[in-house]
Amino acid sequence: MRTILKSMSCLVLGAMTITPIFAQQKDNYPELEGPGPVIIISKDKNGKEELVNVFNETQRPHFHDPRAPRFLLTDQEGKFALGIGGYLKTTMEYDFDGIVDDVDFIPALIPQPGSTSVRNQFQMDATISTIFLKLVGKTKHLGNFIVYTAGNFRGSGKTFELQNAYLSFLGFTMGYDTGLFMDLAAGPPTIDFQGPDGMTFYRATQLRYEASPVKGLKVGIGVEMPSVNGTPAKEVRIGTQRMPDIPAYVQYSWTKGSHIRLGGILRGMTYEDEVNNKAKSLTGWGIQASGTAGLGKFRVYGQYTYGKGIAQFMNDMSNLNVDIVPVADESGRMQVLPMKGWFAGLQYNFSKRVFVSASYSQSRLFTEDCYAHYNETQYKKGQYLVANVFWNVSHNLQVGAEYLHGWRKNFNDVNREANRINLSAQYNF
Repeated sequence: MRTILKSMSCLVLGAMTITPIFAQQKDNYPELEGPGPVIIISKDKNGKEELVNVFNETQRPHFHDPRAPRFLLTDQEGKFALGIGGYLKTTMEYDFDGIVDDVDFIPALIPQPGSTSVRNQFQMDATISTIFLKLVGKTKHLGNFIVYTAGNFRGSGKTFELQNAYLSFLGFTMGYDTGLFMDLAAGPPTIDFQGPDGMTFYRATQLRYEASPVKGLKVGIGVEMPSVNGTPAKEVRIGTQRMPDIPAYVQYSWTKGSHIRLGGILRGMTYEDEVNNKAKSLTGWGIQASGTAGLGKFRVYGQYTYGKGIAQFMNDMSNLNVDIVPVADESGRMQVLPMKGWFAGLQYNFSKRVFVSASYSQSRLFTEDCYAHYNETQYKKGQYLVANVFWNVSHNLQVGAEYLHGWRKNFNDVNREANRINLSAQYNF
C-alpha cells in the first residue's frame, strides 16, 4: 500500500508541473507560442529537455498531421518518453453550382452528366480527427529511437482506422507510414483533407533508409508493399504481386523549412492472363520534382510528377483504378498509361495568428492503343483551385475558411464543374 501511495503522489505532483520548455511550431505554418507540454515524471527529471527536443525535431511536416504532443510521460531514468496527443477537427461544407460526391473535394468524383440533377449539397465531417501515441528515447547504440502510431476515424462506418504505425532508429524506418515517393513538407495548407490534384499522397507498409551525408543534403531509398489498382480486361485477374515498389529521393535544404527534392519510383505490376494461363508483368515508373521555400512573409510550394502506372500514388487519379488498364477490347492483355500531376501554391503570413494561401493543381491521364476510343467517358483531366484563410485563435485552437473550384474533363471532352465552401475548427491536444 505504501508503494502504491508513493507512486500516486509522484504522478499527481508531476501532473501539476507545467514546464514551458519549447514552442510547438511547424516550420511552414505560423502558430502562436504555447505554454509547453505537461510532463508527468516518475522520479528523476534528468534528460527531459533532450527528450522534448526529439519530439519537436521529429514532428511530421504535413499540414494535416498533428503537432508535437501536449502530454508526456517519462521513465524513471529520463531516457524514454511517451507522448499522447492529437486533434479534434470538424468541418462544414456547402457545394453549389455542381457537387462532388464525397466529403473530400475530389474532381474525379464530380458526377457524370445525367447521373444526378442535384446541384447543391450540405455536409459535415469530423472523421479526420486524429489520436496518436509516440514513444521516443535517446539510446547509446540506436540513437534517437521512435515508435509512432496514429489513426483517425475514416474507417468503414466512421470506425477508427490506422494511419501510421512505425519504428525508426539509425535512419531506418519500418512499419506502416506515408510513402517515400512523396514530399510531405511541400504540400500547401488546405481544409480539404485530400489536398491538391496530382499531389503524391499514399500510405504503405515499408522498410526505408534515410541519411544526411553532408549538411543540407538528405537521401533515402525504400521497399514498399505493392498494391495494384487496375481495371481488369476480359479474362484477366489482378491479385498477387511479385515485386516490391522501390522509391528513392535526394533532397537539398539551404535553410530550415526550404528545400528542393527529386524523387523516383519503380514498380513491377503482375496480372494473370487467363486466356493463356500465364502470369505477366508490366513496369511502372515515376519521377518527381518538388519543393518549398520561405521568402519573407511569403512561402511558395510546388510539385511536378510524371510516369506510367502510378495513378494510385496521385490525388484524384487514385480513385480511378488506372494503374493498369485493358488494351482496347482484347482479352487477356493489359497496359500502362502515361500520366502527370502538378501543383503550385503561395502562402502569405500576416502574423502568427493569421495566414492565407492559394493553390492551383492539375492531373492528367493520357491515352495509348485506342484506350480513349473504348473509354470515352473515362476521366481525362482534373483541375483543382483553392483559396483559404486560417486564424490561430489560441495556441491550441485554429479556425479556417476555404473556397474550392474543381473541373473534371473526360476523353469525349465533356466537362463538369463543382464549387465548395469549407469552414473548419480544430483543437489540438
